[in-house]
Amino acid sequence: MNEAAQALATILAQRNAKIVFAESCTAGLVSATLAAIPGISNYLCGSAVTYREATKAAWLGVSEKQMALETAVCAEVALQMASGVLAKTAEADLAVSITGHLGPGAPEALDGCLYIGVALSERLVGSSVEEGPEQPPRARNQVSRHVLAPMDRIARQQAAARQVLQVAREVLLAIEGKRNCFPGSDEFGQV
Repeated sequence: MNEAAQALATILAQRNAKIVFAESCTAGLVSATLAAIPGISNYLCGSAVTYREATKAAWLGVSEKQMALETAVCAEVALQMASGVLAKTAEADLAVSITGHLGPGAPEALDGCLYIGVALSERLVGSSVEEGPEQPPRARNQVSRHVLAPMDRIARQQAAARQVLQVAREVLLAIEGKRNCFPGSDEFGQV
């Protein structure tokens, strides 16, 4: 996991980009792992640990209706978490969120399921977007779904945190390469 944190720290420094997180199932582990890198305070704005639904709604503006409709473990909640924390962190260039069920005792259909949301600021993508007939506009908000293999809860938390760090790095690389993609997911969508 430390390698994933170092790789993200390197690209954040190269792009002079600032990141903020909204974490649910990782409970701050993503931010804590990245914070272990010397000098990261230049690029890490912080993390909102919103473990409970009421906290997601109060701190990030996540729709209570949406959570009641689908549960807090869904693509739309991940997008709202990322957008909400980005809106509250003016200095951030991108926000990455995670929500998921790590077990034990998770509903079978959601056991090990993660949704990682990304919200990008105008500063980050505005100057690099080239639109045209062969170059569609890049989405500013994206979400991916990942499913973790069965393992104990702590191992799943670590795997989930590593996945968030990798997704954040890959999104920054995609922007740099002027690609419209959200790599490394089982499913992805753009808004």
